[in-house]
Amino acid sequence: MNQQLLDDYYYCEKIIQNYSNSFYYTFSHLPKEKANAVYAIYAFCRMADNAVDLHDSTAEKVTRLEQLHDELVLFQHNKELDLPLWRALRDVFNRYEMNIQPFFEQLEGQAMDISFKAPRTIDELLKYSYHVAGTVGLMLLPIIAKTHYQQLRPIAIKLGNAMQLTNILRDIGEDYRNHQRIYIPENLLVKYQYSTGELSRGVINPSFISIWEELAQKAESEYDSFETSYHLFDRDSQFQVLSAARVYRSYLAQIRNKQYNCFKEKHAMIYDDVADILNNTRMDLAN
Repeated sequence: MNQQLLDDYYYCEKIIQNYSNSFYYTFSHLPKEKANAVYAIYAFCRMADNAVDLHDSTAEKVTRLEQLHDELVLFQHNKELDLPLWRALRDVFNRYEMNIQPFFEQLEGQAMDISFKAPRTIDELLKYSYHVAGTVGLMLLPIIAKTHYQQLRPIAIKLGNAMQLTNILRDIGEDYRNHQRIYIPENLLVKYQYSTGELSRGVINPSFISIWEELAQKAESEYDSFETSYHLFDRDSQFQVLSAARVYRSYLAQIRNKQYNCFKEKHAMIYDDVADILNNTRMDLAN
């Protein structure tokens, strides 16, 4: 690997390090070649996410996302821009049996946030979750499950859905406050008689807790499905992917312990908690 490519991967590594300590801490334990590939994929997904969340006007969001789509089309035709992200991704595609379709679907998911409509049902929420998170699982499979990646496609989607549901449950207040988005399905608001007005005021009552728990139990079911199949991932990747899932799942317990306060509390993993999860995962894999 030449120095420029090493620098390109370092550029991607700094992005995941700056935006997601838990993911970085977990996936940095992969063999270096695999870790670099994960960093490059994360950098692409972060660029897609930032195209929507870091710009104020709808026109700016659309323009930046369309620009990224055009750059991905160039990449698809082996005419990528001579920039760190695209050089690193080209190396990933040269090394692994990658499929570009999830990358385009990821951009479709970000476009859903630009023209945001609250989901009416859990099925609609899961469709959105697939586009913004399940696709990431599909991107990673050829790297961390080289032998069984086709068999693991449904499991990767379930894990992505679980993580996205966890994000939604963790960030209810922030999503409404900063982006005026309510990801809770409308039929759950009706079912438990909880209004958008109450949500805007950060009301935590039995109705809110029932909604939160129904979505949390769906996420936990998806995490459980993943846990039955992690052994099909590459041996040198099982610890990392299992740890990542468990670190994310632990947010749900953290929010419960704080009486479901996801309006004002900022929930984040602290080093000791992550270290405990990693140690327990090592012991489970050793048994």
